[in-house]
Amino acid sequence: MTTLSLTIEQKNASAPQSLNVTVSSVVIAGFAGRDRAATEHHIAELEAVGVPRPAQIPTYYRSSTSRLNGDGAIEVLGGDSSGEVEPVVVAWEGKLYVTVGSDHTDRKLETVGIDLSKQICDKPVASVAWPMDEVADHWDSLVLRSYATIDGARVLYQDGGTVALLPPSEIIKGYGNGSLPDGVVMFGGTIGAIGGIRPATRFEGELHDPVLGRTISFGYDVKVI
Repeated sequence: MTTLSLTIEQKNASAPQSLNVTVSSVVIAGFAGRDRAATEHHIAELEAVGVPRPAQIPTYYRSSTSRLNGDGAIEVLGGDSSGEVEPVVVAWEGKLYVTVGSDHTDRKLETVGIDLSKQICDKPVASVAWPMDEVADHWDSLVLRSYATIDGARVLYQDGGTVALLPPSEIIKGYGNGSLPDGVVMFGGTIGAIGGIRPATRFEGELHDPVLGRTISFGYDVKVI
């Protein structure tokens, strides 16, 4: 069993609480853009590197629970992988929590089979989460942002709002008929990369809540083996 250890930050709590989630499955919602034009942009990015167009939108992929990674570093085979910042929903004890992670993917293998590519790379996640009910009423105000270190320079890689993605309720409805069983960790889609998809030696991401004035951040080094 994989255990995901989270620190839950609550807006009215005097101190954060610890939560250990026994992960039963990892689900990755692909092509989950709310704006069809933006989704087409992301599909075009992937087509440019040889990834076939999906049969349906959104599409749900599975990844091994052991691929969740909070260590701050991953190892990848070859230099064809890249990260994607995504909101991540965690279901545990009848409640939903939101954090942020990266659907790090081998792009070369993705051209052979997307399902297969989801099994090859670790999926880094942040160690902090918020109760979903604290952000549900202003979900469209949240901001996703990522930075990539490429050729020694840290550059802005993604920058946009969750308003560009289908809301969690719709993504969950498409997969679990409106609810997620305890232990499910669901990646909720990504936004386009500035300058196109490309590998990096370090990837950093964040989910910012401008309404409550807080941010969840994470980062990891990418070691090619």
